[in-house]
Amino acid sequence: MNLDLLLSNLLNPPVLFFFLGMVAVFVGSDLDVPQPLPKFFSLYLLLSIGFKGGVELNHSGIGAQILWTMGGAIFMALLVPLYAFWILRRKLDVPNAAAIAATYGSVSAVTFIAATSFLSELDIPYGGHMVAAMALMESPAIIVGVALSRLGAGAQEGEKAHFDTKELLRDAFFNGSVLVLIGSLIIGLLTGEEGKKALNPFVSDIFKGMLCLFLLDMGLVSARRLNGLKKLGTFPIGFSMALPLFNAVLGLLVANWLGLGKGDALLFCVLSASASYIAVPAAMRLAIPKANPGIYVTMALALTFPFNVLLGLPIYLSIINRFWS
Repeated sequence: MNLDLLLSNLLNPPVLFFFLGMVAVFVGSDLDVPQPLPKFFSLYLLLSIGFKGGVELNHSGIGAQILWTMGGAIFMALLVPLYAFWILRRKLDVPNAAAIAATYGSVSAVTFIAATSFLSELDIPYGGHMVAAMALMESPAIIVGVALSRLGAGAQEGEKAHFDTKELLRDAFFNGSVLVLIGSLIIGLLTGEEGKKALNPFVSDIFKGMLCLFLLDMGLVSARRLNGLKKLGTFPIGFSMALPLFNAVLGLLVANWLGLGKGDALLFCVLSASASYIAVPAAMRLAIPKANPGIYVTMALALTFPFNVLLGLPIYLSIINRFWS
Protein backbone atom coordinates (compact mmCIF):
# COMPACT_ATOMS: atom_id res chain seq x y z
CA MET A 1 0.00 0.00 0.00
CA ASN A 2 1.20 3.53 -0.80
CA LEU A 3 2.33 5.10 2.48
CA ASP A 4 1.59 8.60 1.18
CA LEU A 5 -2.05 7.66 0.57
CA LEU A 6 -2.34 6.20 4.06
CA LEU A 7 -0.88 9.34 5.66
CA SER A 8 -3.05 11.56 3.47
CA ASN A 9 -6.14 9.77 4.74
CA LEU A 10 -5.09 9.53 8.39
CA LEU A 11 -4.12 13.23 8.47
CA ASN A 12 -7.39 14.28 6.86
CA PRO A 13 -9.21 16.54 9.42
CA PRO A 14 -12.48 14.52 9.48
CA VAL A 15 -10.54 11.30 10.15
CA LEU A 16 -8.55 12.99 12.91
CA PHE A 17 -11.80 14.10 14.54
CA PHE A 18 -12.98 10.49 14.38
CA PHE A 19 -9.78 9.53 16.24
CA LEU A 20 -10.43 12.31 18.76
CA GLY A 21 -13.85 10.83 19.55
CA MET A 22 -12.35 7.39 20.13
CA VAL A 23 -9.58 8.79 22.31
CA ALA A 24 -12.14 10.67 24.41
CA VAL A 25 -13.84 7.37 25.28
CA PHE A 26 -10.58 5.51 25.93
CA VAL A 27 -9.36 8.18 28.42
CA GLY A 28 -12.73 8.40 30.18
CA SER A 29 -13.57 11.93 29.07
CA ASP A 30 -17.09 13.29 29.51
CA LEU A 31 -17.06 14.60 25.91
CA ASP A 32 -20.43 14.04 24.27
CA VAL A 33 -22.44 15.29 21.29
CA PRO A 34 -25.97 15.80 22.63
CA GLN A 35 -29.01 14.55 20.76
CA PRO A 36 -30.52 15.47 18.36
CA LEU A 37 -27.38 17.04 16.86
CA PRO A 38 -26.01 13.75 15.39
CA LYS A 39 -29.29 13.24 13.54
CA PHE A 40 -29.07 16.80 12.23
CA PHE A 41 -25.49 16.25 11.03
CA SER A 42 -26.54 13.05 9.30
CA LEU A 43 -29.49 14.77 7.61
CA TYR A 44 -27.27 17.63 6.46
CA LEU A 45 -24.58 15.35 5.02
CA LEU A 46 -27.11 13.24 3.10
CA LEU A 47 -28.85 16.34 1.76
CA SER A 48 -25.58 17.96 0.73
CA ILE A 49 -24.06 14.94 -1.02
CA GLY A 50 -27.37 14.17 -2.74
CA PHE A 51 -27.83 17.73 -3.98
CA LYS A 52 -24.28 18.00 -5.30
CA GLY A 53 -24.68 14.64 -7.02
CA GLY A 54 -27.84 15.89 -8.70
CA VAL A 55 -26.06 19.00 -9.95
CA GLU A 56 -23.30 16.84 -11.43
CA LEU A 57 -25.93 14.68 -13.13
CA ASN A 58 -27.47 17.85 -14.56
CA HIS A 59 -24.09 18.64 -16.16
CA SER A 60 -23.29 15.15 -17.44
CA GLY A 61 -26.74 13.82 -18.32
CA ILE A 62 -27.82 10.18 -17.95
CA GLY A 63 -26.12 7.96 -20.53
CA ALA A 64 -25.53 4.27 -21.07
CA GLN A 65 -22.46 4.22 -18.78
CA ILE A 66 -24.47 5.62 -15.90
CA LEU A 67 -27.26 3.11 -16.41
CA TRP A 68 -24.77 0.23 -16.50
CA THR A 69 -23.26 1.53 -13.24
CA MET A 70 -26.69 1.56 -11.62
CA GLY A 71 -27.22 -2.01 -12.77
CA GLY A 72 -23.85 -3.04 -11.33
CA ALA A 73 -24.75 -1.42 -8.01
CA ILE A 74 -28.04 -3.34 -7.78
CA PHE A 75 -26.23 -6.55 -8.75
CA MET A 76 -23.79 -6.16 -5.84
CA ALA A 77 -26.61 -5.33 -3.40
CA LEU A 78 -28.39 -8.54 -4.38
CA LEU A 79 -25.33 -10.79 -4.54
CA VAL A 80 -23.48 -9.91 -1.32
CA PRO A 81 -26.23 -10.94 1.15
CA LEU A 82 -26.61 -14.30 -0.62
CA TYR A 83 -23.06 -15.54 -0.12
CA ALA A 84 -22.72 -13.71 3.21
CA PHE A 85 -25.73 -15.64 4.53
CA TRP A 86 -24.25 -18.93 3.28
CA ILE A 87 -21.02 -18.23 5.21
CA LEU A 88 -22.75 -17.00 8.36
CA ARG A 89 -25.04 -20.03 8.62
CA ARG A 90 -21.97 -22.14 9.46
CA LYS A 91 -21.77 -20.41 12.85
CA LEU A 92 -24.99 -18.49 13.52
CA ASP A 93 -28.72 -19.13 13.60
CA VAL A 94 -31.01 -18.09 10.74
CA PRO A 95 -32.29 -14.74 12.12
CA ASN A 96 -28.83 -13.40 13.01
CA ALA A 97 -27.26 -14.73 9.80
CA ALA A 98 -29.98 -13.05 7.71
CA ALA A 99 -29.73 -9.74 9.57
CA ILE A 100 -25.93 -9.61 9.27
CA ALA A 101 -26.14 -10.59 5.58
CA ALA A 102 -28.55 -7.71 4.95
CA THR A 103 -26.29 -5.36 6.90
CA TYR A 104 -23.27 -6.16 4.73
CA GLY A 105 -25.28 -6.24 1.51
CA SER A 106 -26.50 -2.69 2.13
CA VAL A 107 -24.29 0.41 2.30
CA SER A 108 -22.98 3.03 4.71
CA ALA A 109 -23.75 6.56 3.53
CA VAL A 110 -21.21 8.01 5.98
CA THR A 111 -18.42 5.80 4.61
CA PHE A 112 -19.37 6.96 1.12
CA ILE A 113 -19.26 10.60 2.22
CA ALA A 114 -15.84 10.04 3.82
CA ALA A 115 -14.68 8.54 0.51
CA THR A 116 -15.87 11.59 -1.45
CA SER A 117 -13.97 13.81 1.01
CA PHE A 118 -10.87 11.63 0.53
CA LEU A 119 -11.14 11.96 -3.26
CA SER A 120 -11.63 15.72 -2.99
CA GLU A 121 -8.47 16.05 -0.90
CA LEU A 122 -6.56 14.23 -3.66
CA ASP A 123 -8.29 16.17 -6.50
CA ILE A 124 -9.62 12.95 -8.05
CA PRO A 125 -12.90 13.55 -9.93
CA TYR A 126 -15.97 11.36 -9.53
CA GLY A 127 -19.46 11.34 -11.02
CA GLY A 128 -22.59 12.58 -9.30
CA HIS A 129 -24.44 9.46 -10.43
CA MET A 130 -22.56 7.48 -7.75
CA VAL A 131 -24.89 9.10 -5.21
CA ALA A 132 -27.83 7.51 -7.02
CA ALA A 133 -25.95 4.19 -7.05
CA MET A 134 -25.58 4.45 -3.27
CA ALA A 135 -29.30 5.09 -2.82
CA LEU A 136 -30.18 2.13 -5.04
CA MET A 137 -27.95 -0.21 -3.00
CA GLU A 138 -29.62 0.43 0.34
CA SER A 139 -32.94 -1.35 -0.11
CA PRO A 140 -32.39 -4.58 -2.14
CA ALA A 141 -30.24 -6.17 0.58
CA ILE A 142 -32.99 -5.59 3.13
CA ILE A 143 -35.49 -7.47 0.96
CA VAL A 144 -33.00 -10.30 0.30
CA GLY A 145 -32.15 -10.57 4.00
CA VAL A 146 -35.79 -10.93 4.97
CA ALA A 147 -36.40 -13.48 2.21
CA LEU A 148 -33.41 -15.52 3.39
CA SER A 149 -34.75 -15.41 6.93
CA ARG A 150 -38.11 -16.74 5.81
CA LEU A 151 -36.62 -19.44 3.59
CA GLY A 152 -34.13 -20.51 6.25
CA ALA A 153 -36.58 -20.57 9.11
CA GLY A 154 -39.37 -22.18 7.13
CA ALA A 155 -42.93 -21.83 8.32
CA GLN A 156 -42.09 -21.41 12.00
CA GLU A 157 -45.11 -20.87 14.16
CA GLY A 158 -45.81 -17.25 15.02
CA GLU A 159 -43.12 -15.81 12.73
CA LYS A 160 -45.58 -14.19 10.32
CA ALA A 161 -47.22 -12.34 13.16
CA HIS A 162 -44.13 -10.14 13.39
CA PHE A 163 -43.88 -9.45 9.67
CA ASP A 164 -45.76 -6.75 7.76
CA THR A 165 -44.85 -6.74 4.04
CA LYS A 166 -46.17 -3.23 3.37
CA GLU A 167 -44.34 -1.84 6.38
CA LEU A 168 -41.11 -3.55 5.36
CA LEU A 169 -41.26 -2.22 1.79
CA ARG A 170 -42.04 1.25 3.07
CA ASP A 171 -39.11 1.13 5.47
CA ALA A 172 -36.78 -0.28 2.80
CA PHE A 173 -37.58 2.14 -0.02
CA PHE A 174 -38.82 5.23 1.82
CA ASN A 175 -36.73 5.31 4.99
CA GLY A 176 -35.36 8.73 5.86
CA SER A 177 -31.85 8.30 4.47
CA VAL A 178 -33.00 6.98 1.08
CA LEU A 179 -35.74 9.63 0.78
CA VAL A 180 -33.40 12.53 1.58
CA LEU A 181 -30.72 11.22 -0.80
CA ILE A 182 -33.06 10.65 -3.74
CA GLY A 183 -35.08 13.79 -3.07
CA SER A 184 -32.07 16.10 -2.82
CA LEU A 185 -30.50 14.44 -5.88
CA ILE A 186 -33.65 15.14 -7.90
CA ILE A 187 -33.70 18.73 -6.65
CA GLY A 188 -30.06 19.17 -7.67
CA LEU A 189 -30.79 17.58 -11.05
CA LEU A 190 -33.76 19.92 -11.67
CA THR A 191 -32.12 23.16 -10.48
CA GLY A 192 -28.62 22.57 -11.88
CA GLU A 193 -26.12 25.41 -11.81
CA GLU A 194 -28.63 27.98 -10.56
CA GLY A 195 -29.45 25.77 -7.59
CA LYS A 196 -25.75 25.26 -6.92
CA LYS A 197 -25.15 29.02 -6.80
CA ALA A 198 -28.07 29.50 -4.44
CA LEU A 199 -27.06 26.75 -2.00
CA ASN A 200 -23.28 26.75 -2.41
CA PRO A 201 -22.51 28.34 0.99
CA PHE A 202 -24.71 25.74 2.68
CA VAL A 203 -23.88 22.52 0.81
CA SER A 204 -20.20 23.21 0.10
CA ASP A 205 -18.57 25.82 2.33
CA ILE A 206 -19.56 24.29 5.67
CA PHE A 207 -19.59 20.67 4.48
CA LYS A 208 -16.15 19.71 5.82
CA GLY A 209 -16.88 21.23 9.24
CA MET A 210 -20.17 19.33 9.54
CA LEU A 211 -18.41 16.12 8.52
CA CYS A 212 -15.80 16.69 11.25
CA LEU A 213 -18.49 17.11 13.90
CA PHE A 214 -20.36 14.05 12.67
CA LEU A 215 -17.25 11.87 12.65
CA LEU A 216 -16.33 13.13 16.11
CA ASP A 217 -19.66 11.71 17.30
CA MET A 218 -19.09 8.52 15.28
CA GLY A 219 -15.73 8.08 17.01
CA LEU A 220 -17.45 8.33 20.39
CA VAL A 221 -20.15 5.83 19.42
CA SER A 222 -17.71 3.37 17.80
CA ALA A 223 -15.36 3.33 20.79
CA ARG A 224 -18.24 2.70 23.17
CA ARG A 225 -19.40 -0.21 21.04
CA LEU A 226 -15.93 -1.76 21.17
CA ASN A 227 -16.48 -2.57 24.83
CA GLY A 228 -19.08 -5.19 23.88
CA LEU A 229 -16.99 -6.97 21.25
CA LYS A 230 -15.68 -9.63 23.65
CA LYS A 231 -19.19 -11.06 23.90
CA LEU A 232 -19.33 -11.66 20.13
CA GLY A 233 -16.55 -14.25 19.97
CA THR A 234 -13.90 -14.47 17.28
CA PHE A 235 -16.04 -15.44 14.27
CA PRO A 236 -18.19 -12.27 13.98
CA ILE A 237 -15.11 -10.11 14.57
CA GLY A 238 -13.11 -11.88 11.86
CA PHE A 239 -16.10 -11.82 9.51
CA SER A 240 -16.59 -8.06 9.94
CA MET A 241 -13.02 -7.46 8.75
CA ALA A 242 -12.61 -10.19 6.10
CA LEU A 243 -15.92 -9.86 4.23
CA PRO A 244 -15.49 -6.13 3.45
CA LEU A 245 -12.09 -6.88 1.91
CA PHE A 246 -13.57 -9.64 -0.23
CA ASN A 247 -16.50 -7.42 -1.21
CA ALA A 248 -14.07 -4.62 -2.09
CA VAL A 249 -12.11 -6.88 -4.44
CA LEU A 250 -15.32 -8.09 -6.07
CA GLY A 251 -16.53 -4.49 -6.35
CA LEU A 252 -13.28 -3.48 -8.04
CA LEU A 253 -13.62 -6.32 -10.54
CA VAL A 254 -17.15 -5.17 -11.40
CA ALA A 255 -15.99 -1.52 -11.56
CA ASN A 256 -13.17 -2.48 -13.91
CA TRP A 257 -15.56 -4.45 -16.11
CA LEU A 258 -17.89 -1.44 -16.21
CA GLY A 259 -14.97 0.76 -17.28
CA LEU A 260 -15.32 3.23 -14.39
CA GLY A 261 -12.75 5.95 -13.82
CA LYS A 262 -10.58 5.96 -10.71
CA GLY A 263 -12.85 8.13 -8.59
CA ASP A 264 -16.03 6.27 -9.50
CA ALA A 265 -14.23 2.93 -9.08
CA LEU A 266 -13.20 3.85 -5.53
CA LEU A 267 -16.73 4.88 -4.62
CA PHE A 268 -18.17 1.68 -6.15
CA CYS A 269 -15.59 -0.32 -4.19
CA VAL A 270 -16.43 1.50 -0.94
CA LEU A 271 -20.15 0.93 -1.47
CA SER A 272 -19.48 -2.78 -1.99
CA ALA A 273 -17.25 -3.00 1.09
CA SER A 274 -19.33 -0.96 3.54
CA ALA A 275 -22.08 -2.09 5.90
CA SER A 276 -25.25 -0.31 6.96
CA TYR A 277 -25.75 0.65 10.61
CA ILE A 278 -28.68 3.05 10.12
CA ALA A 279 -31.21 1.90 7.50
CA VAL A 280 -30.83 -1.87 7.91
CA PRO A 281 -31.10 -2.00 11.74
CA ALA A 282 -34.36 -0.04 11.55
CA ALA A 283 -35.77 -2.53 9.04
CA MET A 284 -34.38 -5.61 10.82
CA ARG A 285 -36.02 -4.69 14.11
CA LEU A 286 -39.33 -4.79 12.29
CA ALA A 287 -38.79 -7.72 9.92
CA ILE A 288 -36.47 -10.07 11.89
CA PRO A 289 -37.13 -9.27 15.57
CA LYS A 290 -35.34 -12.45 16.71
CA ALA A 291 -32.00 -11.15 15.37
CA ASN A 292 -29.76 -9.51 17.97
CA PRO A 293 -28.95 -5.83 17.12
CA GLY A 294 -26.02 -6.06 19.53
CA ILE A 295 -24.32 -8.33 16.98
CA TYR A 296 -25.05 -6.85 13.56
CA VAL A 297 -24.96 -3.18 14.61
CA THR A 298 -21.76 -3.63 16.62
CA MET A 299 -20.02 -5.47 13.78
CA ALA A 300 -20.90 -2.79 11.23
CA LEU A 301 -20.33 0.26 13.42
CA ALA A 302 -17.47 -0.67 15.73
CA LEU A 303 -15.32 -2.67 13.28
CA THR A 304 -16.24 -2.40 9.59
CA PHE A 305 -16.88 1.35 9.59
CA PRO A 306 -13.56 2.35 11.27
CA PHE A 307 -11.64 -0.15 9.13
CA ASN A 308 -13.02 1.29 5.89
CA VAL A 309 -12.58 4.93 6.90
CA LEU A 310 -9.10 4.61 8.39
CA LEU A 311 -7.42 1.89 6.30
CA GLY A 312 -9.80 0.73 3.58
CA LEU A 313 -9.84 3.96 1.55
CA PRO A 314 -6.07 4.14 0.95
CA ILE A 315 -5.85 0.36 0.40
CA TYR A 316 -8.58 0.40 -2.23
CA LEU A 317 -7.14 3.45 -4.00
CA SER A 318 -3.67 1.89 -4.03
CA ILE A 319 -5.12 -1.14 -5.82
CA ILE A 320 -6.90 1.12 -8.31
CA ASN A 321 -3.73 3.15 -8.97
CA ARG A 322 -1.84 -0.08 -9.62
CA PHE A 323 -4.27 -1.78 -11.98
CA TRP A 324 -6.28 1.01 -13.61
CA SER A 325 -4.99 2.34 -16.91
